[in-house]
Amino acid sequence: MRFMLLIYSEEGCWAEDEREKCFQESTQIANALHKEGKFLAASPLLPVSMATSVRVRDGKRSLTDGPFAETREQLGGFFMIEAKDIDEAVEIAARLPAARKGTVEVRPVHELEGLPGRQVGNSK
Repeated sequence: MRFMLLIYSEEGCWAEDEREKCFQESTQIANALHKEGKFLAASPLLPVSMATSVRVRDGKRSLTDGPFAETREQLGGFFMIEAKDIDEAVEIAARLPAARKGTVEVRPVHELEGLPGRQVGNSK
């Protein structure tokens, strides 16, 4: 089963050396998960000042600079993993360095048939 690990923290709460260590540790975890066949994708996100939110209401598109949610913690990155169940996904999330500084939300992925790249039920 696929899980999205959404990483939230306050922007600016990471010192540059902390951020670099976080990236190194996260890369090591991603490589370990890849060897176990559990890694699908991961990436940090650029600052929320570079985000654009898109809404379509009554057929009209509107764009807003910045993130959708106005909160102190912002979405800063993600891991997409394969795990046997929510307990394993939570264990992996707890290994991420961002869990020690911010929050890692673990969310199962609803898999849709017909999307490119993968068939539902095929874990490889």
